[in-house]
Amino acid sequence: MIESGEPTATVDAVTEQSLLGGPRRYTRDQVAELSGVPVERARKLWVAMGFAAAASDDEPAFTDADVAAVRAFAAMDPIAGASERSQIAAARTLGQAMARLAEWQADMITRELRDADPAATTRTVAVLTELQNYAWRRHLAAAIARASDTNGATRSLLVGFADMVGYTRLSRHLDPDELAELLEAFESATTEAITAHGGWVIKNVGDEVMFAAETPAQGARIALALHTATAEAAQRIPEMPQLRVGLAYGPVLTRFGDLYGTVVNVAARLTGVARPGTVLLDDGAAAALTDDEHFALRHLRGVRVKGFSRLRSHVLRERKRR
Repeated sequence: MIESGEPTATVDAVTEQSLLGGPRRYTRDQVAELSGVPVERARKLWVAMGFAAAASDDEPAFTDADVAAVRAFAAMDPIAGASERSQIAAARTLGQAMARLAEWQADMITRELRDADPAATTRTVAVLTELQNYAWRRHLAAAIARASDTNGATRSLLVGFADMVGYTRLSRHLDPDELAELLEAFESATTEAITAHGGWVIKNVGDEVMFAAETPAQGARIALALHTATAEAAQRIPEMPQLRVGLAYGPVLTRFGDLYGTVVNVAARLTGVARPGTVLLDDGAAAALTDDEHFALRHLRGVRVKGFSRLRSHVLRERKRR
C-alpha cells in the first residue's frame, strides 16, 4: 500500500506502461518509418483518435503499441476503400467512443483505488479490458445481425427521443450527489426499458436519450415502458421528473453508430412539443400502428416547429382491455 501523502508518480508510471504496452521510446518520424505510413498521415490518424500531438518531433512520445496501431489502420485499406478520409473518420469515431469510456474508468479507478498499490491498479485495468472486449464483441454481433438485411448506409428504423421535463431548472437546485443519483436512475431505467423491448440506445446526452428499434411496434412498446420505468424510479427518487417522448419511422442514414436524416429531426421536434407523460408519433409510425390492437392513437392538428411548417402528430396510448 502507498503511504498517505506519498506521490502517486510510481503508480502512474506503472499503470501507463501497462496500458501503453511499454515505455515511450519512439519519435513521430520513427513511428512513420517503422509502420511504413507517411509522417503526416500518421499524425492525422493520431489527432483524429483524440490524442494530443507530441510537443516536439524529437520527443520520444510513442510506444510499440502506437506503431502497431498506425500499421493496423494502414492495413484497413481493403475495408475502407483505400481512402485516407475513411480511415480518418473511423479513427475519429473510435477515439470519441473510447475517450468517453476511458473518462469513466479513470474516474472509477482514481476514486476507488486511490490508495492501492500499482499491482492492484494493474489487475483492475486487466479486468476492465477483458470485460470491455466481451461487451464489444456481444454488441458487434447484435449490430451485424441488425444490419445484415440492409442495403448500403440507409435503412428504415423507428427513431425515438425521451427527455426529462424541466431538467435544466431542476439541476440548479440539486447538489452534485443528488444530480448524479438522478442521472444514474434515468439512464438505468431508460436503458432497461429500451433493451428489454428490442431496441438499442444510440446515445445519452444529459437529460435526453436517443434510441432506435426495427419496427414501430417495438418503438411504441419502448415509449410506454419508458414512462412506466421513470414513474417507478420516482418512487425511490422524488426529484425524478416526467418524460416526454417523440417517435418517427422511416429511412435514416446510419453512420458510425449514429443516425441522421429527416426522420431523426422529426422525432426530436415531436419530443420538444410533447406534453409531459405523453408519446407523440409522426405519420409514418402512426400509419404502421393504426391497425395494431395493442395501441390507441389520437390524431392532433399540425404544429409549426423549427424546420417544419406543418408537422402532423399523433398521441400514442396503450389500448385498454375490455
